[in-house]
Amino acid sequence: MGAGHGGPLGAAYVSGTSVVHRLEPHVKLVAVLAFALVVVATPVHAGWAPAAYAGYAALVLAAAAVARVPAGRLARGLVVEVPFLVFALLLPVVSRGPRVEVLGLSLSESGLAAGLGLLAKATLSVLAATVLAATTEPRELVRGLQRLRLPAVLVQILAFMVRYADVVGGELRRMRVARESRGFRSRGPGALRVVAAGAGALFVRSYERGERVHLAMLSRGYTGALPTGPVAAVPAGAWLVALSLPLSAAAVLAAGMLLG
Repeated sequence: MGAGHGGPLGAAYVSGTSVVHRLEPHVKLVAVLAFALVVVATPVHAGWAPAAYAGYAALVLAAAAVARVPAGRLARGLVVEVPFLVFALLLPVVSRGPRVEVLGLSLSESGLAAGLGLLAKATLSVLAATVLAATTEPRELVRGLQRLRLPAVLVQILAFMVRYADVVGGELRRMRVARESRGFRSRGPGALRVVAAGAGALFVRSYERGERVHLAMLSRGYTGALPTGPVAAVPAGAWLVALSLPLSAAAVLAAGMLLG
């Protein structure tokens, strides 16, 4: 389970020796979750909310700069929030209440505030999660979830997914090369039948490989629990470094509530 990953999961990691890279994975998970909770707790209709969002953005970008995460890596991570972007664009159109003209469109004031707030919260949370993924290897993330006492069954499912996603991806690439070497071109509706047959074959091959892997694990003494290595206590200084992000965000939120 400790093999390296060169596929999509492994490509998300940006190697480095920064202070963020050296933090324990469960410490970073707690910090990112706490930061996201502070961001979500910010009231979207408050007049000081835009200033608070700007402060949160400065904090998470500062963390990315300390970890030396490239801007391109942050931009690629934002792709996952496309559904939130679509929903945020629809809110001002479908919401009721007082209307305001924006670029010739009649938009709901409350819907516009809610949509912009949703977009800001989603963007900030995804940026923080991207910094986490870029500074922590996938297997270390699984180990961090294990340290946080996530249910053992879920941890094992995630561990197997991390380990074998690249294996299935490699099988898919080999099938694509085999199709193209036989003259297949993905053009027109007729290609859907070939793609569907390939998807079925990939499912069968993945299932058979899973059966073989399970038998191999049983023959090596697998009893339903993944082995864990020695657990060392995390120094207080490491917790302080990791929690500086959510604590600073909480300070921004408190200042907005008191001064707003």
